Amino acid sequence: MTLSTVFTEMFGLRHPIALAPMGGSAGGELAAAVSRGGGLGLLGSGNADPEWLAREAPIVAGQGRPWGVGFLTWGIDVLGVKRALEYEPHAVMFSFGDPRPFADAVHDAGRTLVIQVTDMDEARQALDAGADVIVAQGTDAGGHGARNGRGTLPFVPAVLDLVHQAQAQVPVLAAGGIADGRGLAAALALGADGALIGTRFQAAREALIAPDVQNAIVAGRAEDTVRSGALDRLRRSPWPSRYTARTLAHPHLDRHRGRAEDEIARDRQAQRDYQRDLERGTIPELPVWAGEGVDLIHDVPSAEDLVRTIAAEAEAALIRATRGLRDRMER
Repeated sequence: MTLSTVFTEMFGLRHPIALAPMGGSAGGELAAAVSRGGGLGLLGSGNADPEWLAREAPIVAGQGRPWGVGFLTWGIDVLGVKRALEYEPHAVMFSFGDPRPFADAVHDAGRTLVIQVTDMDEARQALDAGADVIVAQGTDAGGHGARNGRGTLPFVPAVLDLVHQAQAQVPVLAAGGIADGRGLAAALALGADGALIGTRFQAAREALIAPDVQNAIVAGRAEDTVRSGALDRLRRSPWPSRYTARTLAHPHLDRHRGRAEDEIARDRQAQRDYQRDLERGTIPELPVWAGEGVDLIHDVPSAEDLVRTIAAEAEAALIRATRGLRDRMER
């Protein structure tokens, strides 16, 4: 069985898998490894920092395989997008904010516009912006997502229905809680054209994160994850309040459990305490972003091998499901 979809055909991929463009971990080596494995590697450029792009983009751009770059929509400007386009990515992805001011720059450059959405209003906005690919991210995902979003399982079909009702020929990728081939198989069974995977690829050898963070992910459990905006307020991050983040447990989340986020945002002593612990090294430099699929992660392989493993697992899962249904129907 070959898992060929509209998404794989669009980019000439072997597998319907894309790397989530995670800031702080999805650098050139990780994106390149995912692309070598037959998926779509996406750099996590964030705010299009020119020095970061100059260091990381040539690593993946120079290998001659499909790749792309992702941005935090609320944290960039058109000049930053155009700067990234100079490296000739095949795709440009926008997440968390209104992508419409940047759509023309991507299309004028002849690149594929990928837009991640976290609720139905954002999905309508993505269609209005002329998205070529939509990523439907459920709240199962690690890192940032909608404060009042929906789980991946019900959200993906809702976005698919919206796309079909609009008669748009736009492939949809599922994101959130997908960490192995069974999750990819489930996404395909829902009607998605593939999956965008984040947390699983943080635990890959090529990821730009410290070994202790990877160890925490391997040891993590889904019940340890928390979705909250409190850490953004404590670290004085400019993230819009409409987005919260799913992370592993954190001592400062425990310390401020039950407090309103706007109260934490005004608490300068709490923020100084956070900074003090950061400087002492008693807390990690960044929260450990992790989705609900974290307890499906048990090792730190090469991302190139990981893409192939996930694809093979998905094929096997779909074959098992098909045979099982056929056997039951024949009884």
